[in-house]
Amino acid sequence: VQLQAYGGGLVQAKDSLRLSCAASGRAFSSYTMGWFRQAPGKEREFVAVISASGVSTDYADSVKGRFTISRDNAKNTVYLQMNNLEPEDTAVYYCAANARAWYRSTYFYTSQAWNYWGLGTQVTVSS
Repeated sequence: VQLQAYGGGLVQAKDSLRLSCAASGRAFSSYTMGWFRQAPGKEREFVAVISASGVSTDYADSVKGRFTISRDNAKNTVYLQMNNLEPEDTAVYYCAANARAWYRSTYFYTSQAWNYWGLGTQVTVSS
């Protein structure tokens, strides 16, 4: 599966932004999907994950209550709605796909566990 994230930009603190990730190839609906981010000088970190059906989600503590991950399997797209953005959210955001069915585990928090990555989209939040 090939992934392309888009929707990033420059916003002010407390603004909202929605990222999208379009997937090509078949069987998108069978993949667990996730979002990661990487700030300058830092390691790539987990943001959110959604199960193949879209029923189950999980979030990093730093974004809980502010970010929402969702997907539309008919459109082969996964979204990340980001509300109340903070300067600390500034990073390149990446979407990723995992062939393993989701289950509640820290396994999905590690970037090494993910099979496919898209090119990132830059999100910059000014104070």
